Amino acid sequence: MVKQEVGIYYSAPLLLRLRRRRRWEEEVKEIEQKIKIEMSYTSYIALIPLLPLASFVLLGLFGRKYFKNFSGIIGCTVLFISTALALYAAYNYFFVDGKLNGVYQTLTPIKYTWLTFSEKTSIDMGIILDPISVMMLVVVTFVSLMVHIFSLGYMKNEERFGTYYSFLSLFTFSMLGLVIASNIFQIYIFWELVGISSYLLIGFYYDRPSAVAASKKAFIVTRFADLGFLIGILILGFEAQTLDFNTLIQRLTDVHSPQLISIATTSFLGISLLTWALTLVFIGGAGKSAMFPLHIWLPDAMEGPTPVSALIHAATMVVAGVYLVARLFPVFHINEASLQLVTWVGAISAFLAALIACTQTDIKRVLAYSTISQIGYMMFALGVSGYGGENGAGYTASMFHLFTHAFFKSLLFLCAGAVIHLIHSNEMKDMGGLRKFMPVTHITFLIACLAIAGIPPFAGFFSKEEILMAAWQNNPAIYYMGLITSGITAFYMFRLYFSIFWRAKSPSSLERGWGDAHHSEGTFSMKLPLVILALGTIFVGFIPFSNFVASDGKGFQSELHFTFSILPVALALIGILIAYNLYFKQNERPQKLAATLGGLYQAAYKKFYIDEIWLFITKKIIFNLVGKSAAWIDRNIVDGTMNGIAWTTGQISVLIKGVQSGRVQNYALYFFAGIVCLVIIFVFLWK
Repeated sequence: MVKQEVGIYYSAPLLLRLRRRRRWEEEVKEIEQKIKIEMSYTSYIALIPLLPLASFVLLGLFGRKYFKNFSGIIGCTVLFISTALALYAAYNYFFVDGKLNGVYQTLTPIKYTWLTFSEKTSIDMGIILDPISVMMLVVVTFVSLMVHIFSLGYMKNEERFGTYYSFLSLFTFSMLGLVIASNIFQIYIFWELVGISSYLLIGFYYDRPSAVAASKKAFIVTRFADLGFLIGILILGFEAQTLDFNTLIQRLTDVHSPQLISIATTSFLGISLLTWALTLVFIGGAGKSAMFPLHIWLPDAMEGPTPVSALIHAATMVVAGVYLVARLFPVFHINEASLQLVTWVGAISAFLAALIACTQTDIKRVLAYSTISQIGYMMFALGVSGYGGENGAGYTASMFHLFTHAFFKSLLFLCAGAVIHLIHSNEMKDMGGLRKFMPVTHITFLIACLAIAGIPPFAGFFSKEEILMAAWQNNPAIYYMGLITSGITAFYMFRLYFSIFWRAKSPSSLERGWGDAHHSEGTFSMKLPLVILALGTIFVGFIPFSNFVASDGKGFQSELHFTFSILPVALALIGILIAYNLYFKQNERPQKLAATLGGLYQAAYKKFYIDEIWLFITKKIIFNLVGKSAAWIDRNIVDGTMNGIAWTTGQISVLIKGVQSGRVQNYALYFFAGIVCLVIIFVFLWK
């Protein structure tokens, strides 16, 4: 007998049954509460992506003809509503009802079966809400709204003004669909929609050969990567016997799961099927996030309108790969090989892109390589992360940097757009001394530069320090690569800042006359997003991000170690001082330094010849060996077979065409000959 506190005695089996019943009742109550919470989101959550879709359809069909002057207002209004709904959903999730028993729940307020393949396998269309998807809803809608507002002034008087806003709406819908997808095949559908949307926006100026080439390059490179993603999806879905994210993660992380045992013990070329699947999925993410060596499309993608770069190449599309790895992070975490790949690809991308950015003269390309570098930080933060609580600090730091980066990088691109709008050039040599003529742009650009350089108390400092701390605790080699990269980042960003706003005006810029009274910093609609994003860059770093986003959903208290921050901040300040010495005033020191560095500078300026290597691989190897062989087979075997069939058919027609002579007497003769043959067969031969 077992004595309870109230003095009543129970037998051990009865007590066990009571405890089981109590747990069952608690589980039922928790499920009912979770369903009730999900129901509260059902009424409005789908409107967040569907409103931009409606805007795309409306402006795409009627914008150019009927709403040309109001397309921007319609697009901005729709995005404002979507942003308000996203913020409302985030408030409810993080502060009202998203946390249950101390854990932020994974909610599925909408889910229905789209295609059924078998009793166990189907493709569902649904909406998933968890800390990272809710955070991404806010990022995508907010940055898209800022870009929509900025474009009112920047794209004014464009002939295809309505088409531009319809493309922006399509991209926003696609990206929102991607971040709330509840299964891995659904995310692939929106993944491809994001690809086609970016193709349309990068090639918006289709009359420019460079823009057309850039859009094709981006589309083709990411398609190669997406092939790997698709194969990885098929492997994971087949082995896990599900495409649903929650079920897939549960089955492939449970050590007793037959699905995990099967995929982990089955190998190909000595590598487990799980490693193959995750590597292929990561290739898809690396292509979309422009990671080495698939980064070659992003700098050329700057051919699109500058506000597009702020949306696609700063805060949304290029972080899709990071989001994908974070979404499947519990599975990546149990596979050391794939996690190491994520780590080193991220670190190498961050370092190489930072070096290349130091040598570029096109301000948008500098920001493009800066984006690659910062996404590399996010990737290697995921790679060095553990799982659960403080062990998952790298995961939290990665998502935190994704969040802060959205503010200061979109701000940098929009400021660059304001500069280009004024002087009609992307080249640094055409700039200098602009602080007097662009005070708002100057101050906001400086704030963004301080943030990305990791100077306190701006947002980038807090998220980057968390990444470096996670790397220091788990992989010192990656930490030192990240530390050096942070110093280089400060240098090239303030090289950009001083070249645009402080260095003396060059003769070419004087000839352009941008200092005249006829030129201005831009419209109010261009300045307002700069101020709003600058305020975000200043304050979002103070959000206790680890309380809301963690690898296991439980949240934890993270601490800022000021002694640890001394070295990264000191390196950043040194980078800023070097940039000040070289670029604050017009002088010959940058040219002398470039000559001194010689081959290293030229290699970085030529982007380490990675584009040329890809051209060699595609033209000399793929086109010559594979392409020519395939073309020969197509011409001689495939076409030859078809031509042979056609020739044979023609020859037979020549032989029998005399039968159709048009002479009635011949037809009568054939008729009676047939009758005679039938009589002979049935009367004499058929027995």
